Amino acid sequence: VCPITRAPAAPFTPPAPYPAQPPGEYFWYGAESLWTALPRNGIWSDLPHNRAGYTQKVLWWRQGYSWTAEPEPALTVTGRRLDAAAPPLNVAPATNAYAEDIQSAMLVGVDFPTPGCWELTGRYAEAELSFVVWVAP
Repeated sequence: VCPITRAPAAPFTPPAPYPAQPPGEYFWYGAESLWTALPRNGIWSDLPHNRAGYTQKVLWWRQGYSWTAEPEPALTVTGRRLDAAAPPLNVAPATNAYAEDIQSAMLVGVDFPTPGCWELTGRYAEAELSFVVWVAP
């Protein structure tokens, strides 16, 4: 059984100017110091596949983060498979993103070497945020 991260009963709402709800079938997860958008069903599926694995772009936010002031944010992301042994998660260096609907964000590309139950942890300054998703082919 995979302990997928579910939307809490009292969901996190980011401060202005960020939207109260993320686009699509996602929910905000975290705190003002570091948050992300997770799928309501806990599953990342239909991901592009390459030699390194199943690719996903993960967006992270922090109150006060500016993509122009810190285009290469000091965000680190690690991950591990929880339900079986697996090669290490391949993580690209953090970069930035901006769009009117999501505002300034930090972006990290990850390649999951195998499908399964994965825990990811992001660290930025004093903040740390972990979540669990199911990666489906």
